[in-house]
Amino acid sequence: QVQLVESGGGLVQAGGSLRLSCAASGGTFSSYDMGWFRQAPGKEREFVAAISWSVGSTSYADSVKGRFTISRDNAKNTAYLQMNSLKPEDTAVYYCAVRRGAINRLWQLYDYWGQGTQVTVTS
Repeated sequence: QVQLVESGGGLVQAGGSLRLSCAASGGTFSSYDMGWFRQAPGKEREFVAAISWSVGSTSYADSVKGRFTISRDNAKNTAYLQMNSLKPEDTAVYYCAVRRGAINRLWQLYDYWGQGTQVTVTS
């Protein structure tokens, strides 16, 4: 059973930075791709970024491109989301998820999810 644990969320002022981590266990992660998603109150879950575990290719939502960077450490089975120049509209619960196959922006296609970590950006 794959388990994902996010950490690194918190409260930050606009313009600040946070780094989220997603530690994975219980699987062979060279065969999984990982995505970060977020969900704000009253809104649908949305794609943020994704990374191919084996190749390292990445994809970003337009709203975070140039501000967020996804990366992974295969040896630690951990993925990261570096978030810079944060805006109040980035406030949400952030989730990491994994799936077998190519990077995809549809959250419905991901198989395993973490519990989420809250990010709050104040103006």
